[in-house]
Amino acid sequence: MLDATDPPLDDDEQPAPRPLSPRAVTLTTSLLAGATLLAVLVVLPTPYAVNSPGPTRDVLGEHDGTPMIEISGAETHDSTGQLRLTTVSSTGGPGYPSSILGVVSGWFSASSVVLPVEQVYPPDVSQEQIDESNQAEMVSSQEDATVAALTELGYEVPATLLVAGTVEGTDAAGKLEENDVLVGFDGEPLPDYQSLVDDLADVEPGETVTLTVQRHGQDVDVPVVTSEREGGGAQIGVLIDPTFDMPVDVTISIDDIGGPSAGTMFALGIIDKLTPEDEADGEVIAGTGTMDVTGAVGPIGGIRQKLAGAERDGADWFLAPAGNCDEVVGHVPDGLRVVRVATLHEARVAMEAIGAGEAGDLPTCTQDATTPSPTAG
Repeated sequence: MLDATDPPLDDDEQPAPRPLSPRAVTLTTSLLAGATLLAVLVVLPTPYAVNSPGPTRDVLGEHDGTPMIEISGAETHDSTGQLRLTTVSSTGGPGYPSSILGVVSGWFSASSVVLPVEQVYPPDVSQEQIDESNQAEMVSSQEDATVAALTELGYEVPATLLVAGTVEGTDAAGKLEENDVLVGFDGEPLPDYQSLVDDLADVEPGETVTLTVQRHGQDVDVPVVTSEREGGGAQIGVLIDPTFDMPVDVTISIDDIGGPSAGTMFALGIIDKLTPEDEADGEVIAGTGTMDVTGAVGPIGGIRQKLAGAERDGADWFLAPAGNCDEVVGHVPDGLRVVRVATLHEARVAMEAIGAGEAGDLPTCTQDATTPSPTAG
């Protein structure tokens, strides 16, 4: 043994390192193999999709320095509240595979859901195709929300009702032609889409109505026997591609979110900006739901993730489509109060009641309140 008084050994005299024991070699090899396997598992793709709470956006505020809703041609008003659209973040689609770690985390998260990829994403569809579809749905949603909001506020929104086709098996098939323009209903003019909806509401399925169309520059009267549409009410079996003449110019700026489910919150944001009342009055109201031009709120996917995202981002209230109530019951985060809505008018009434502190009697989702929202005629 060397002590402090002994001179240092030359390099040639240094003691040789002790060889590792077989047990130490085995342990080291096992640890390296385990670390390598874990690293692979973290990034290894799996055949599952994971849906988690996504970001929320205040439609009354700005995103990246640009107002989400800009209006010209009418006086606008500021709001002290927030109307937050909600989203779902997903992995598992083309180009964005879910890792094993992500899947395991999703299984243990109360606000996430793990599903086989084929239940979420169509086979043989590229990410580019998915993005294009989502963007197209978003653009259509914005237009429908604008029409519904302006109609709710009493504006007239003229429309050209172009026939895009007919529904197979209905009386209209073979009678109306693509590119016909629908201009009259039982002898009365059709200046806008809402007039057609209102006229159909007075018709019983099986009754015959007379549609006037412009065809090759001529007005042609076409008798059509109506049929019953899903959800009740009469339908004429005509696919209509309306072109709207907006009385107010509304621009919605959002380029990182797709799909149609923000329609209800867009429509409420337009109403809030165009009315002098401060409807939300400091409250943080989140919500979701598709919106058609008639003001019907439609069900969406990922409602549980959207509820969790709303609560995470400070919302106290959540406007949920009536058609999603069966998924809402039993999954509302603590501190979040849900209001059931089936139409834009109901959503507007709820927004005003919440802002006024008079929301105690607003309907919510219960076990017996799972009626789907109405659909347009």
